[in-house]
Amino acid sequence: MDANSASASDRPETSKWHGADHQGGLDAPVIPRDSAQDYDEHRCGIASPVSRRFLRPTSADMQRGTIAMPYVDACGVKLYVEETGQGRPIIFAHEFGSDLRSWDLQVSHFAKSHRCIVYNSRGYPPSDVPEDAALYGWEHAVGDIDAVMRGLGLDRAHLVGASMGAYAALQFGLRYPGRASAIVAAAAGSGCSPSQREQWLKQTSTLARSLIDRGLDVTADRIAHSPTRIQLKHKNHRAWREFADRLGRLSARGLSTTMVRYQMLRPSLYDSRDSLATLAIPVLLAVGDEDTPCVDTNLMLKACLPDAGLWICPNTGHTINLEEPAAFNAQVEGFLDAVERGCWRHEYPKSRQRLRNLDAEQAGSTISLAQRRMR
Repeated sequence: MDANSASASDRPETSKWHGADHQGGLDAPVIPRDSAQDYDEHRCGIASPVSRRFLRPTSADMQRGTIAMPYVDACGVKLYVEETGQGRPIIFAHEFGSDLRSWDLQVSHFAKSHRCIVYNSRGYPPSDVPEDAALYGWEHAVGDIDAVMRGLGLDRAHLVGASMGAYAALQFGLRYPGRASAIVAAAAGSGCSPSQREQWLKQTSTLARSLIDRGLDVTADRIAHSPTRIQLKHKNHRAWREFADRLGRLSARGLSTTMVRYQMLRPSLYDSRDSLATLAIPVLLAVGDEDTPCVDTNLMLKACLPDAGLWICPNTGHTINLEEPAAFNAQVEGFLDAVERGCWRHEYPKSRQRLRNLDAEQAGSTISLAQRRMR
């Protein structure tokens, strides 16, 4: 990892807050913090005193290239934000099982040419972990992307989301047309396929209870060894260990409430097919061929999104950006470059009509059969 990327030990103790004179400006309310003590308190979901003093970046911060922003205010919930690099903005939204650090290999790559913005979702320290369950949900996740953009004074940005973050990015594109210049939806669609919906609801309910009843350590180990995440362990044990350790240090309450209020209650993407068919935004769909719960949904999304491309990465599970970072970065870079040059693919009427007439469930069954034969 190069100098543009901050290590886990740098967050947020050695990072300093910067004020409104930083490039980009700050339009929405921002809340600065000064101390590691604040961070430790926040990890437990305890509100900390708020300082009104802004500190400028130190020379070490500038050399590292990553600046910890003041927290942005998302309707009373504070979201921790970092940004690296300059250029067209890219906002990265993380998955359920990790936090902003899961994007380190992407930030170190794209910060050479773009302004990379990462944030922790509500429920993921040092962002707030609200006690009120009503403050969680997919609508709030969409609103949080809006809050980050307003907080940094951005009218438009590329969005890159993984799993839960990919769902929010697609819904953001529907709710705020014109504000997302491009969307990368990686590993989207867990629990969305009609054939898997009932099983998904049972699994997520059990997992949410386990986080509270059995504790985070036990449940984190179970998640890290799940059939769609074990691939990372076989490919890169160190990266898998870091993933598992990060997961084990998150907030059990934040994860459990996110699972119940967001993952379980969000509408299936299949229910949004008519709306998605009108989404006039370039989209790159990325999914691993061993991420079984997501493959069918991505075929459906490819069939209904008018300006989408689909990349299926071989021998890869759910953590696609961690398992194959070089390939993932190359695909995203090629996509964003084409979008920015105005030459991303446009709808081909005849082929698109054939895709729309293709039954998504039948297509998914065909792929699933092929996967079983490969095994």
